[in-house]
Amino acid sequence: MSDQKNITTTESKTPERVSKRPVISPAVDIFENTEEIVVVADVPGTGTEGLNVHFDKDQLFIEASATAETAEHNPLFREFSSYDYRRVFELAPGIDIEAIKAELTNGVLTIHLPKSAAIKPRRIQVTSE
Repeated sequence: MSDQKNITTTESKTPERVSKRPVISPAVDIFENTEEIVVVADVPGTGTEGLNVHFDKDQLFIEASATAETAEHNPLFREFSSYDYRRVFELAPGIDIEAIKAELTNGVLTIHLPKSAAIKPRRIQVTSE
C-alpha cells in the first residue's frame, strides 16, 4: 500500500471567502418582455456600498451584506442580525452586457438586462409577386 494521498487543487486565484455570517438567498422575481429581462430582488438592510452585482460568462451574480449595526445605541435585545445575500443565475447568451443597469430603492434591487439585437423578436415583411 502507498502512503501517498491525492490532493486536488482549484484553478481559482482568488482566496476562498470564509465568514461566520449566515448567507441567505434573496427572494427574486424575473420578468421578460421583448426588450429586456428584469430581475427584482429583495435585499432589505443593504446599501449600495455593500452591494455587488456583476455579470460573468452568462451568469448574473448578486451579493450583498446586511448589517444590524446602530451607532447611536447599544442594543438590549436584537432579533435582526447581520447576514449576507448571495444568488447566482445562469442566463442564455444574448444579453447586451454594456447596457446592463441596476438600481436599489428601499431594499429592492432592480436589474435591467437588455437583450442584444440578434435575439430580439422582429417582424418579417412578406411580399408577393
